[in-house]
Amino acid sequence: MTMPELRQSALRPELRLALAEITAGSVRFDEPLDALTRWRIGGPAAAYVVAHTSGEVAAVLSLMRDRTEPLIIIGETSNLLFDSAGFSGVVLRLGGEMRDFTISGTTITAGAATSVPDLASAAGAAGLTGVEHVVGIPGTLGGLIAMNGGTQRRGIGENVTTVSIVDSAGRERTIEGRDAGFAYRRSIFQDDDSVIVGATLQLERGDRELIENEMASIRAERARKFPSDEPNCGSTFLSDPKMYAVVGPPGRAIEEAGLKGLRHGGAVVSTQHANFINNIGGATSDDVLWLIETVRTTVERKTGFDMPCEVRHVGVDGRVRPAHISAAERWAEDKREESN
Repeated sequence: MTMPELRQSALRPELRLALAEITAGSVRFDEPLDALTRWRIGGPAAAYVVAHTSGEVAAVLSLMRDRTEPLIIIGETSNLLFDSAGFSGVVLRLGGEMRDFTISGTTITAGAATSVPDLASAAGAAGLTGVEHVVGIPGTLGGLIAMNGGTQRRGIGENVTTVSIVDSAGRERTIEGRDAGFAYRRSIFQDDDSVIVGATLQLERGDRELIENEMASIRAERARKFPSDEPNCGSTFLSDPKMYAVVGPPGRAIEEAGLKGLRHGGAVVSTQHANFINNIGGATSDDVLWLIETVRTTVERKTGFDMPCEVRHVGVDGRVRPAHISAAERWAEDKREESN
C-alpha cells in the first residue's frame, strides 16, 4: 500500500498560544504518536494536549469548534490505529481529575480517564458485582462506554445510569443511560462529536470472595489466551453472533484459514491468538491495514462471512473509521495505481 503523505503545516501561532493557556502549558507540538499509543504506531501529531478537568475539555472543544484543524480525543488508544503519516490537528488526552473515581454504596462515580481494570478491581474489593467482566480490558472508562465494551457477550452499558459529556459547542451536559443507545458494541457516542468526561454506574451487592475469584480467573484466562509481549490493540475484528454460530469467533476463523503468523513488514497475525495483530518492530499503519484486508477477504472467501473491524483507523485528516474501510480503500488505490 502507498503511504499517504502528511502535508506538514505548523499550527497557527494563535492556536498554539490558546491551547497552552487553556491547559496551563500541558501541550506539545509535533509529538510522535508511536510513543503514546498501545500499538506503538503513528506519525507526529501537530499538537498533543492533556486536559486535567472537564472545564479544560470544554474550553478546547469550544476553541476548535469553528476551526479547520481536526481534533481527536483519546484515552488508552486500545481501539485506535493512528496513521504513520501523522495527524494534522490536535490530539486531546483526558487526564487529571478525570482519572479519579469514588464508590458510595452501590454507586460508582468516575471520570472518563479512569482505568477500567482499576475500577473493576476496586468494585470487587468493595463487594460490588456487575463489572467483573471488564477487569481485563486495558482501556479507560470513556472509551469503554463509547464502544459499550465488555466481554462474555456483555456490555458496560448494562450498568451505566448517567454519562457526563461535553458537546461540540463546549457545553457540559448529562445523558441518562437509557438514552445512550447502548447495543452490542454500540452507543450514540460513536456518531456525534461529544466527549465523554465521566459517568455513574449502578452495581449490586455480592460476595466479595466470589467476585474477586471470578476476576482472578478472568485475568488468568486473558493472560493465557491473549498476547502481551508485543504491542497490539487487542481484538482486531468484531465477533458476529451469526458467524459465531456457524464458524466460531474471528480468531478461530482466521486460524482455520491458515493465517496465523502471516506477516507484512513489522506487523504479524499473532500465533497466540489470531484475532490480534502484533507490532513486532517498526510496524506501520499500512502494514496493519494490509493484514486486515488480506485476513478479511481470505476469511470471507472461505466462510462467506464478512468480519468488520473493532479497531478504528485515524487518518491524517482526522477521519476516524472502522479500519477495514480504510484498508479496503488503500487496497483499491494500490490496484488502480498498478493498472495505470
